[in-house]
Amino acid sequence: MQGGSSGIGYGLKYQARCISDVKADTDHTSFITGTLSLREENEVHLIRLSSGGTELICEGLFSHPNEIWDLASCPFDQRIFSTVFSTGESYGAAIWQIPELYGQLNSPQLERIASLDAHVAKINCVLWWPSGRHDKLLSIDDENLFLWTLDCSKKAAQVQSKESSGMLHYLSGGAWDPHDMNAVATTCESSVQFWDLRTMKKTNAIERAHIRNANYDMKKSHILVTAEDESGIHIWDLRKPKSPAKELPGHTHWTWAVTCNPEYDGLILSAGTDSTVNLWQAPISAEDKATSESITEPLNQQADPLLNSYSDYEDSVYGLAWSSREPWIFASLSYDGRVVVESVKPFLSRK
Repeated sequence: MQGGSSGIGYGLKYQARCISDVKADTDHTSFITGTLSLREENEVHLIRLSSGGTELICEGLFSHPNEIWDLASCPFDQRIFSTVFSTGESYGAAIWQIPELYGQLNSPQLERIASLDAHVAKINCVLWWPSGRHDKLLSIDDENLFLWTLDCSKKAAQVQSKESSGMLHYLSGGAWDPHDMNAVATTCESSVQFWDLRTMKKTNAIERAHIRNANYDMKKSHILVTAEDESGIHIWDLRKPKSPAKELPGHTHWTWAVTCNPEYDGLILSAGTDSTVNLWQAPISAEDKATSESITEPLNQQADPLLNSYSDYEDSVYGLAWSSREPWIFASLSYDGRVVVESVKPFLSRK
């Protein structure tokens, strides 16, 4: 189904590319996003969906010193988040805290809890373990994977261990397994690499070209979804990593981001540089393990996995986030700084 947007919009002042669900806020459906302006004072916006679900309210607006390339909310403290930023000459990463009474202050300032300053290469992302309270953080640059110990009360982060990806691999990002705090996947130009954080050694790899993004299924263990530049979206059962359990066509241009719903089985969002967000229904069943059978099945007997295309964007869509509190709601962010929040409830009954 093709469709425009019936969503609720919110405009940032500048260009932007990252948005995060504030998972630790159990009272509101809220998201946090940051801008990407080289010359202007950048901003972090804390956005809340109104109780009636009809408008997006700016709950907090904070200045940020540099352009924001990655942003992630702490899963166990709604006032803490991480950013990766660029000064124009170099990249840095930090953990920030929103002041406690920010709503009563005239110009509330973010507090820098810790700087992740051990990187020499270009930093790409910071990862929090998505499934609960954990004192570890991951940061990934072009060449290395860092495991940090974070102590928010002491405002300190220390490198616990570090490992190089190897000469032939140029890391671009990663995902932390929500079912196993010792397992992480990193993406690079030609593969997905799997690591055991106890030993900081690689345990396996999937050889694929031009993977942009990877995301673990929050409900089912061993399931990873990847977004690839030109070949679309692949769903993997990591117990049988030689070939994908399922393939989805992706986008008409590069597929940039993919994210699995935290509650509904097989519900996946993808975004791309074709200014579109796609909603897919692609649960993994026992039959999907036999990929040769599914390939020979006539196309007209296969249910269309594409539930909807949201196409009311004027620029590439880089940011996607499901709400943990209301898992039928998601936020998207296009490069022109436009946030759109949509409900997928009309499509859930088709499952």
